[in-house]
Amino acid sequence: MKVTTAKHIEAFLKAHQEEMIDFLKRLVTCESPSHDPESQKEIMKILKETLEFLGFEAQVFPGKKTGGFLYARPKTHKKGAAVQLMVGHCDTVWKKHTLENMPIHDSEERLSGPGVFDMKAGITQMIFAIKALKELEIECNVSPMVLINSDEEIGSFESSNTIKRIARIACRAFILEPPLGFEGKLKTARKGIGKFTLNVTGKPAHAGLNPDEGVSAIIELSHHIQDLFKLNDFKKGITVNVGMIQGGSSANVIAEESQAIVDVRVHNMEDASFIEREILNLKPKHKGVSLKIDGGFGRPPMERTLRNQKLWLLARDIAENMSLTLDQATAGGGSDGNTTSLYTATLDGLGTVGDGAHARHEFIFKDKLIERTTLLAMLLSAENIEEELRVEPKNKIA
Repeated sequence: MKVTTAKHIEAFLKAHQEEMIDFLKRLVTCESPSHDPESQKEIMKILKETLEFLGFEAQVFPGKKTGGFLYARPKTHKKGAAVQLMVGHCDTVWKKHTLENMPIHDSEERLSGPGVFDMKAGITQMIFAIKALKELEIECNVSPMVLINSDEEIGSFESSNTIKRIARIACRAFILEPPLGFEGKLKTARKGIGKFTLNVTGKPAHAGLNPDEGVSAIIELSHHIQDLFKLNDFKKGITVNVGMIQGGSSANVIAEESQAIVDVRVHNMEDASFIEREILNLKPKHKGVSLKIDGGFGRPPMERTLRNQKLWLLARDIAENMSLTLDQATAGGGSDGNTTSLYTATLDGLGTVGDGAHARHEFIFKDKLIERTTLLAMLLSAENIEEELRVEPKNKIA
């Protein structure tokens, strides 16, 4: 039955491939950089109208500093029924008018353009997976919810609370971010991401006349940079990178101020808690200086929990019935899957195979758009996972 259903879905999508490509091109044409809320209005309008046409209740929630997010659910959804969540983002890293020197290119095998891989192809998959299930009259025992935000590339700082609320009641979450590599590996683990800022205030003095009366904020910061570097543990996957530093006002002045911005990546919550404590507990090395530290983990690690692995095995079994070989992998970057994984079974990297996220050669393989949309539709039509796997996270970052 599964093989037959997958073949029916694949055949339907192949018959609508031109429509899928045209829809994806339309989304790419709607340039939607994260830091330009006004640019999000058109693509949100398109997605809202499309989902409503497919029988969903859809609403766009404006953001205070972003383009907000879209939330949609089937009009036929019954209160209290099991739900599953599909998450995607319509914002891109590309500035407006990028299309002028990086136009959409449609060849026999590939479709390229800004945002096509990360991740407007994934949004297209959502739409056409829903369309295929609807028109083929394939029932979803778990009601599909859709959340598309416009701030994922900048940390999902306005949409995360809503993602958390829906993930708490969902039995599973599918994240339509791009997969890893040309093999199209699904992401079953992601590193957690922390950002910290160290601000040092020292005592200024003339570097030639009375240097002994000053206390250099730069010298103080240099000691902390060395301590931060010592926190790296590559075998455990812990990386602590001082990526930006600044300080001082002039070469002939003992620096009064300095600052460092630190990026941290870890595989698990235990390491996140440890590193966060170590950084926040740094103390001044010299008399006469003050040290202020801000920050924390904006995206917790997505770990290979029992429930996440169960969802991965479901995807692998479905893929095998489709004669598709799938593998799993760990991603160094974060996504909204880091958030949903705290509350429900999560499978990430379900987008279309391609390459060039945030790069000028960004593209997808057109045949993979059909393949991965079929896989998504099959996952949406799958039975519910066991309720006992839906538990609250035990470990939280201090």
